[in-house]
Amino acid sequence: MNSNGMQRTPIYGQSSRQPDVMNGTMSQGNGMQYSMQPQMQPVIGPNGQPLVGSNGMPIVQASPIVQVDRNGSNGLLKTIVIIVLSLTTVAFAGLFIWKQMEYSSVQSDVNGQISDAVEKAKYEQKEEDLANFSEEEKYPLRPFTGPVDYGQLSFEYPKTWSLYIASDAANGGNYVAYFNPLAVEAISDNAVNALRLVIYDEPFESVVGKFQKAISDPKSGLTMSTVDVNGITMNRYVGKMPGTDYNGAFVIFKIRDKSVLIRTDAEQFMGDFDALLQTISFNA
Repeated sequence: MNSNGMQRTPIYGQSSRQPDVMNGTMSQGNGMQYSMQPQMQPVIGPNGQPLVGSNGMPIVQASPIVQVDRNGSNGLLKTIVIIVLSLTTVAFAGLFIWKQMEYSSVQSDVNGQISDAVEKAKYEQKEEDLANFSEEEKYPLRPFTGPVDYGQLSFEYPKTWSLYIASDAANGGNYVAYFNPLAVEAISDNAVNALRLVIYDEPFESVVGKFQKAISDPKSGLTMSTVDVNGITMNRYVGKMPGTDYNGAFVIFKIRDKSVLIRTDAEQFMGDFDALLQTISFNA
């Protein structure tokens, strides 16, 4: 009871909370606040009538403190956390999708490379098999024999090659023949055939002189060396064929008073050309 004779009713939590006198509120540790501006009400006695103090004034007491909810800040924090988590989830989902697409792209590229490698291997194997077949088809070799009056030159050539005799020298002059796989190309200086054979009705020195100018020209790319093939001394020429734009090789050697030129027009026939030279024979 205070000095005015009024009974003082304790305010809930008054012993452990400090009031905010200016705002008329008191805070609690759980984020709740209580009103510090109580409404005064008379104290009712057992008989249902208001109690009166010694001074004749009604005894009053403060009404219970009204709790005010101030959890708005906690709700905002929760909202921020939810937004951050949502953005993080979206970011991880996007990263996963991007990585999945990248993996699919790499996998497709790898599969494409494997497919290309397989196709390349099949193609190379097919080419190798075809080359082996073509090589085997050349055998057994077919014999060639030239005119008896021209030393009866002979050698062996692949049976898959065709032979065309352009001049048989029956009435003298030069003997000329062409060899080529399947069919002989049209006869001209620029035509490419596997083999050309010319037996000149001329001395060796005369025939060699025809090619001396080409050898002397450094721009021609034609080189000459003396070789011994199967006991026969030959002049071997390698490089750009005179009067043409392609590379090949040819040899010149003599038979009696005649001269023989054997030539290949393409590097791809060089193996057959060298093998053919090893089978040459004639009547000296």
